Amino acid sequence: MLDAFSKHGGVGLVLRATGDGLDGHHLVEDVGIALGSAIYESLGEKRGIARFGSMAAPLDDALVLGSVDLSGRAYTNFAVKFGVENLGDLKTELIGHFFHSVAEQGRFNLHLVQLAGTNSHHLCEASFKAFAKSFAQAKTLDGGGEVPSTKGMLA
Repeated sequence: MLDAFSKHGGVGLVLRATGDGLDGHHLVEDVGIALGSAIYESLGEKRGIARFGSMAAPLDDALVLGSVDLSGRAYTNFAVKFGVENLGDLKTELIGHFFHSVAEQGRFNLHLVQLAGTNSHHLCEASFKAFAKSFAQAKTLDGGGEVPSTKGMLA
């Protein structure tokens, strides 16, 4: 799923991580925290970025709407329902937690909303792709050079 984010988000990503052996919770959370921190640091003052991005990403039966506002204010709405407890070794309850950790540390708004679908793997992959494509739009330089805010700054 992180490969899908990297590919569709236009983000270089190298990850080496190990868990604490209890379960995947801390590993998933820590990866989300690290990714969110890297996003925050890489955006700097956010001068010249589009700031907003949105994409409805399909994968077979699944359709997930992603929307990002690189506002400096953290908020996550993860409204995707999985019909199974696990995808392989990953507990599906951790997927929303991952996105929350990324947005919290990245200090941006993230909405991922299920529009269609029942296949949990497809919903998960569509969620990562919707996030990636909406993030890619939001970080795009629009050529203006200004901070995209009426307040003149973004946190």
